[in-house]
Order: sequence, then C-alpha cells, then structure tokens
Amino acid sequence: MPEALTQPEASTQPLGQVQRVVDTFIAPSKTFRDIQRSANWLLPYLIAVVVTLGLGFAIQQKIGWPQTAQNILKQSPKQMQQMEQLTPEQQARAMTMRQNITKIGFWATPVIALIIALIAAGVLLGTINFGFGGRAKFGEMMAVWMFATLPWSIQGLLGIVTVYAGVDPEAFNLQNFVGTNIGYYLSQDMPRWLVALGTALDATTIWSLILLTIGCSIVGKVRRGQAAAAVWGWWVIIVALKVVGAMFS
Repeated sequence: MPEALTQPEASTQPLGQVQRVVDTFIAPSKTFRDIQRSANWLLPYLIAVVVTLGLGFAIQQKIGWPQTAQNILKQSPKQMQQMEQLTPEQQARAMTMRQNITKIGFWATPVIALIIALIAAGVLLGTINFGFGGRAKFGEMMAVWMFATLPWSIQGLLGIVTVYAGVDPEAFNLQNFVGTNIGYYLSQDMPRWLVALGTALDATTIWSLILLTIGCSIVGKVRRGQAAAAVWGWWVIIVALKVVGAMFS
C-alpha cells in the first residue's frame, strides 16, 4: 500500500484525553496521530490500574487468596505431586508462602505492567527505527503501547463481572480468568503446550496487536506492513517461547 495512503495528514484539531480513549476503539488512527502532538499516556494507564484493583478486590471478596493460590497450584501436576510429598507442616508453610506470593504479585501488577510497557516500548522503538528506518520517539511509542493495550482492560472488566456473577471459587483460574481465548475452553487434561497456545490466541490480545500495528505505523512513519512485521513478529516469538516452556514445565 502506498505510504501516502497509510500516513494521512495529522488532524489540526487536538483531542482531549477522554476522546483519545474513545477513539482508540472507534477511530484508532485519530488517537495515534494525536500522539504525535502529545505523548501523554496517563489516562489509559490509570484506567488499567483501576480495573486491575477492581478485579483484585473482587477476587479478595468472592474467591479469596488461599483458594486462588490453590487453584493455580492445581494447574501444575508436577508441583502438586511435589507438594503431596511434603509433611503436613511443610505443606502448610508452602501454601502460606504461595498465598502471599499470589496476593503480593497481583497487587504489584500496576508496577509490573509499567515496567513491561517500558521494555515493550523500547523493543518496538528499536525494531521500527533501526529495523525499518522509522522515526518514532520513545515517548510516542510508550503512548502507543498504553492506548493500544486498552482492550486488556475490557478483559479485566469481564473478569470482575464473572467473579461477582458467582463463578465457582474452585474453578477460578487467575492465570486465565475469562473466556476470551481458546485455551480457556480446553480441558486441563490436554497437553500443556496446546493449552498455552490456545491461551495465546486471545481476542483482546489480537485486538491490541492490531492497534499496535496501526500506532507503530503512524508514529514511526513506516508502512503498515513493516509495522505489522515488527509487532506480530515479536508476538510470535513470545508465544513460541511460552509454548516451548509449557512443554518442559
């Protein structure tokens, strides 16, 4: 596609932060073009934090961290087997540690997500600029990541609704808590690598990848195909590593 068709002229009318969020879902090109004017990404990050904390409170009230940690343990037959070989006192200590790790790890998600965003923005910046001759700036790429991953907040909202709707506490899986991916519907008796692959095929993630492609193309001033090669190429590598890791876990 000619670059003239993929790089429209930037709108002369600036967008407000709320309008940026709305346009991310209905007119993403407007949001990403406006990022070239201002790389402010605070609002989408705050939305993600609020949704994450809301999900945490829902889990704490309706599921409980001990049950959540127990459910995660059930997802790993090898770890379950190791746990069963411990004495009752050792099992109690181990489960207390797992509960604390699960709880603390979840509440630290906003900080972890920010670190991941910084790394992802840096990797995409390097790929677009040095790999495809783009001209993106780090702040712009950071903003692209924050807005493009807004669909993950929809996943979090669905999780909150699911928890309060009365999901079976023993069936709740914090690592895959809502049915937006194929892996959610696969039996746990199936090969772990297949479940990992199915989990990666997630509707909100694919939506975010599409948005990232559009955003990287606009702020990096590269063709849409080049942006797609950068975004989807890294996604394939990450999914492959997860699948291989599941084979040996």
